[in-house]
Amino acid sequence: MATKKKAATKKTASKKTASKKPVKAKVKRKPNAAFMKPMTPSASLGAVIGAGPMPRTEVTKKIWAYIKKNKLQDAKNRRMINADDKLKDVFSGKKQVSMFEMTKLVSKHLK
Repeated sequence: MATKKKAATKKTASKKTASKKPVKAKVKRKPNAAFMKPMTPSASLGAVIGAGPMPRTEVTKKIWAYIKKNKLQDAKNRRMINADDKLKDVFSGKKQVSMFEMTKLVSKHLK
């Protein structure tokens, strides 16, 4: 009798694992409206990326393009950005900032 119970529990266990969850169709993500809202840069930031209003995502892309074009990333520690004369105004007078601190400082120059 004990062997029949073990056999019955094995069958029910295999039935539970055999059932599959339905596969969800992939849904395309909607962009966040707050990131896509055009923001006006300050005069000092406008000297680096351009004066016209643009979304935050585009501002970040243009700053990185400027940094790479002028080779302002530190050679040893790639997380650090060395400021030139234009970026020093944006970075509150600091000579070097981390890439994470950079986004915080840039957000102060957007309205």
